[in-house]
Amino acid sequence: MKTKEEYIDSLSAELKEWSAEIDVLNAKAELAAEDIKLQYYADIAALKAKEAVATAKIKELQEASGDAWDAVKDTAEHVWHDLRTGLASIVSKFN
Repeated sequence: MKTKEEYIDSLSAELKEWSAEIDVLNAKAELAAEDIKLQYYADIAALKAKEAVATAKIKELQEASGDAWDAVKDTAEHVWHDLRTGLASIVSKFN
């Protein structure tokens, strides 16, 4: 079982990778045909909103302790799942 610090570090590393993937998608969207470019930008904006929620959740995790830690960790897992599936879905659209 991971310690609190290891758990947060793991999430932070994963979020950093996803942020880089979102940047790549944004670059690809700039090269897309005009008729689909707006949809790509909308999808990327949704991902960036989820990324912001994940970033805030990391801060909550860092500040939480005791019973609050367990509650925040549970919601963090849902946030991560949401971002992970959203990113996978949009990546598949770009391919």
